[in-house]
Amino acid sequence: MPTCFFATDLHGRTDRYDKLLTSIVRHRPTAVFLGGDLLPRSALSAIQFGHEDFIQDYLIPAFTRIRDVLGEHYPDIFLILGNDDPRRCEEDFVTAAANGLWHYVHEQKSLLGNFAIYGLAYVPPTPFLLKDWERYDVSRYVPPGCVSPEEGSRTVPTEESEIKWATIQKDLAALVGEDPLDRAVLLLHTPPCDTPLDRAALDGKTYEHVPLDMHVGSIAVKRFIEERQPLLTLHGHIHESARLSGEWKIRIGRTVSINGAHDGPELALVHFDLESPESATRDLF
Repeated sequence: MPTCFFATDLHGRTDRYDKLLTSIVRHRPTAVFLGGDLLPRSALSAIQFGHEDFIQDYLIPAFTRIRDVLGEHYPDIFLILGNDDPRRCEEDFVTAAANGLWHYVHEQKSLLGNFAIYGLAYVPPTPFLLKDWERYDVSRYVPPGCVSPEEGSRTVPTEESEIKWATIQKDLAALVGEDPLDRAVLLLHTPPCDTPLDRAALDGKTYEHVPLDMHVGSIAVKRFIEERQPLLTLHGHIHESARLSGEWKIRIGRTVSINGAHDGPELALVHFDLESPESATRDLF
């Protein structure tokens, strides 16, 4: 299978999107995976105060233009949102997916040839106040310094029982069921816990005299990978992990796991072949 691209945590940076779109036109990948936190960090205030709509004014027109340019060579694009993306914007992504612009795969299964693609946007509790995409991980535990999913704010109504009892562990189990995963790609915003992919810049920091854990990914995702061994998992969320740990690609058993986030000014673009994801490369430009 020809090259696939993976990029994540673009946060509405049009310079990064422009580089990504130029690379898509130039290299014509078979598929592009976008791992969440796609919108500007000001998107929540834009919703509240009626500012410009990044999705309608930039994102959809930009991808529509390259679809017109590439025609039948336009790649399959699989995407999810992330914890900085207001869920109220989800409807725009779903509508664009229905119009064939991309595949919106949060809590969905899609296909790319004989590979299965699954998506899940949720992350464990964070210190941030927007809770649209936060879940408890494997229990109702909230790490020191973080804000419970039952607090903070949401941009869409959510059932109280879901907020209180849903977990990433249950979501993953429901998403894949008993499907074989030897040819499966999981697009997950949160990385697996206690790996080089979830290392946060919390060295020496405390909350109420309690040291903060420097690994802030998902226990549920780590256990899921260890137990189910999908072909490939793609992550973002923790921008500085590759810089701090020196690794953006690891193996967990037979699974290749990649964090494509980057905390520098460049676009981080991962290239990989689904038949040999262990050979993935990453360019910064």
